[in-house]
Amino acid sequence: MEKEKKTRILAVSDLHGDENLIKKLAKQAKDKNVDLVIIAGDLTFFEQSTKNIVGPFIKENKEVLLIPGNHESMSTIRNLTEIYPRTKHIHGYSVMKNDIGIFGAGYDSTVGPFWVEDENIFKTLKKGHENIKDAKKKIMVTHTNPSGSVSEFSGVNGSRAVSKAIREFKPDILISGHVHPAGGLQEKIGKTRVIHVARKGTIFEI
Repeated sequence: MEKEKKTRILAVSDLHGDENLIKKLAKQAKDKNVDLVIIAGDLTFFEQSTKNIVGPFIKENKEVLLIPGNHESMSTIRNLTEIYPRTKHIHGYSVMKNDIGIFGAGYDSTVGPFWVEDENIFKTLKKGHENIKDAKKKIMVTHTNPSGSVSEFSGVNGSRAVSKAIREFKPDILISGHVHPAGGLQEKIGKTRVIHVARKGTIFEI
């Protein structure tokens, strides 16, 4: 029997316009031959600049999926997807990559300047999940961290909406950012593998 081909993904968040970090991650994406790059929000620092955030990944011929964080508006994310080819946003939407359904929701429910009510995060995830609910594998992407997770420290509370979405939609993997010190931590919530990325680019296969 032919062995099932895995999809290799580089996931990261909280880039905050750090061009040196972005160049390093783009090189890593090339060297490790990743199939997809997912950026889970906070691409900018208070929208000061969008220069060279996505471009280095596109230069390496990588497909990129985006959601907004609490540092940029949805219009900024849309502008990036319009400027750069092979770039899509999944805030309230979904894409299929091989046999994987990927859906997401950006923003945070506690801090700004760009934030939304927690219940809106769940509604956004539900909308995105609808079109890929029957996918063989599912990845959920959020900027904010789930409540009850190992990322809740230093006074940072997680999102009950994200935890609810884990229970209801049962993604194989959750990628979340926002809490910088949690970058690189992983855990299981139910049967979902939770990867806290923040600024620690994480490569995994599914």
